[in-house]
Amino acid sequence: MTNKITEAIISSISDLYKQKIDRKLVQIQATRKEFSGDWTVVVFPFLRFSRKKPEDTATEIGNYLQTKIPEISNFNVIKGFLNLKIDDNYWLDFFSSIHADEKFGFGTQVADSKPVMIEFSSPNTNKPLHLGHIRNNLLGDSISRILKASGKQIIKVNLVNDRGIHICKSMLAWSIWGEGETPESSKMKGDHLVGKYYVKFDFEYKKQVADLLASGLDAEKAKKEAPLLLDAQEMLRLWEAGDTKVRELWQTMNNWVYAGFEATYRQMGIDFDKIYYESNTYQLGRQIVLDALAKGILFRKEDGSVWADLTGDGLDEKILLRSDGTSVYMTQDIGTAVMRFEEFALEKSVYVVGNEQDYHFKVLALVLQKMGYEWAKDLYHLSYGMVDLPSGKMKSREGTVVDADQLMDEMIDTARQTSQELGKLDNYSPEEAEKIYETVALGALKYFILKVDPKKRMMFNPQESIDFNGNTGPFIQYTHARIKSLLQKAKQKNIEIPTATNQAIELNNKEIALIKLLYKLPEIIAESAKNYSPALVANYAYDLVKEYNQFYQEINILREENLPLKQFRLLLSQTVARTIKTCMGLLGIDVPERM
Repeated sequence: MTNKITEAIISSISDLYKQKIDRKLVQIQATRKEFSGDWTVVVFPFLRFSRKKPEDTATEIGNYLQTKIPEISNFNVIKGFLNLKIDDNYWLDFFSSIHADEKFGFGTQVADSKPVMIEFSSPNTNKPLHLGHIRNNLLGDSISRILKASGKQIIKVNLVNDRGIHICKSMLAWSIWGEGETPESSKMKGDHLVGKYYVKFDFEYKKQVADLLASGLDAEKAKKEAPLLLDAQEMLRLWEAGDTKVRELWQTMNNWVYAGFEATYRQMGIDFDKIYYESNTYQLGRQIVLDALAKGILFRKEDGSVWADLTGDGLDEKILLRSDGTSVYMTQDIGTAVMRFEEFALEKSVYVVGNEQDYHFKVLALVLQKMGYEWAKDLYHLSYGMVDLPSGKMKSREGTVVDADQLMDEMIDTARQTSQELGKLDNYSPEEAEKIYETVALGALKYFILKVDPKKRMMFNPQESIDFNGNTGPFIQYTHARIKSLLQKAKQKNIEIPTATNQAIELNNKEIALIKLLYKLPEIIAESAKNYSPALVANYAYDLVKEYNQFYQEINILREENLPLKQFRLLLSQTVARTIKTCMGLLGIDVPERM
């Protein structure tokens, strides 16, 4: 309908004022609730063509539109805004066309379209996943679902940072203080055990720095010359040289971590189509860097390190190989990017990484462009804000992070306690109840994080997230269960839900409001995909649920005496429930059939 109105407006300017206008001048938006109408046209851009007052111009265009579009039943003018009222039959016809279409709102995939790769998670194998990783994983998973729903071919990938100085710190600490400890002997998840030694390294390293400061060294030199750091750097050099003993320890400890990660991903509902490992890609990146050096694209400093000069592009010089020949993050990212585009001929490669890496990805794209890779323009950094807690910022090396496993377990405990206090699951078996506690807990966690625009820094409050009222996952889940209960009661009363809409029905305002929200679903999915923002889907789901609950409270459904009207309201409820499930599915959230 908005396209139809746009075309008619362009014609109206031509016919009424003898002027051709660009489509970009036509601004159509949903009419605000305090005004009467369905769509509002902003008239101010047309005043230079009409040379009349805003009210007069709007009235002339309104009259013209009514003659060209039969579905416009009425219009009103508020200053420079033209509010158009669409005939109720239009909404009923629309609902008739979509209530049985389970793929309504989803885009159509083009058969020969190139795939879009979404990289997310990207953990280091020196510590368990934490709250920051949760936002990363949930964003990456949801964006993948939304882009797929919009018609894109999606490849979900994880790049595991399994090498580097941070990995060697955990390995070195375990070698010195581990005394052969394993996940089995300690009864700890492997990622937690390795993370314990990463924290241990930092603790002992700081003690050494303090001792060096006390001996008279300046702070910068003390940090660089602490024996533990020098030993970790030597371990990294031995790793890159292929030292058998170092490589065996690295493989053993990484395997502990992978088993731990897999358990966390499973509980979170996350999976990947392919996993890349930095240890397999950094050598390719290193060779690409050396080739670019030979071509004069890069330069070598006196200490032997290799750099890219980006000062002419408003950035600075960026190191790509250290003086000892070892690689940096940028090196492996170069190798991984080349490997991916050669393997998949991607339309776009999306990196879901926090905004503290904004500069890194600017440099990555620019360096690849200078190396001659045309597809470098198709790299996109989905930059998101950090997650804070009421207690403050997290620090991995100091052991003050909020562990992902612990957080999910605590959320389940909170869901259990809240549900029991409200008596919502009193008639359920213990097994059924536990399953719903987990569904509600993860729904609360995912929704609370995904409803916030990715670009914004956010505060995560576990207690707020699990409230059964307000803009929360449990509130939406409960509404879905409420509708399912309603439909079950109708079935028990032998009330048949029709497969076709009775066109003789007269719609009330609440029914029209719900149908108008259903109408917006394709636009929401498309806009969410365009902006890489699950928040648009999340808040749409909340708006739909709010509107339905008002409808449920104010309108008779099962008590309605008019059978065709009762059946229509059940059919409308059924469609709303399906749409809620669709939206929550795009967020990676399950909705219970009953609660």
